[in-house]
Amino acid sequence: MPPRFPVTSDQIDIVVADFYARVRSDAVLGPIFAAHVTDWTAHEGRIAAFWRNAILYDRGYEGSPMMAHRRAGDVRPDHFPRWLALFETALHARLPVEVAAAWSALAHRIGAGLRMGVADRADGPPSLR
Repeated sequence: MPPRFPVTSDQIDIVVADFYARVRSDAVLGPIFAAHVTDWTAHEGRIAAFWRNAILYDRGYEGSPMMAHRRAGDVRPDHFPRWLALFETALHARLPVEVAAAWSALAHRIGAGLRMGVADRADGPPSLR
């Protein structure tokens, strides 16, 4: 199966590393990530594998991003716009415009789902009335 858009595995690694460098220095997201990530190299490798799966259909990733974000307990829906803004900055700093735009659109779709899942957790179980 061809990739969703033309990006290489090396480019994915570069974007992920750039993004997490930005996260670590961010006043809001930095402390949240620091509370959960003890091995940045391993974390970046895992997230790069997630993106290789999502974009290149490389099946090297196993996990549930939704469960990870819900289990963290301190990830709030209002964190996702900031997360996406940092991610877009990394994309546009490291990739051609067309590739950055395509990856950004995918990140926004994934982020919307994660944001809803975190919001559902924060609000408790849905009302069935």
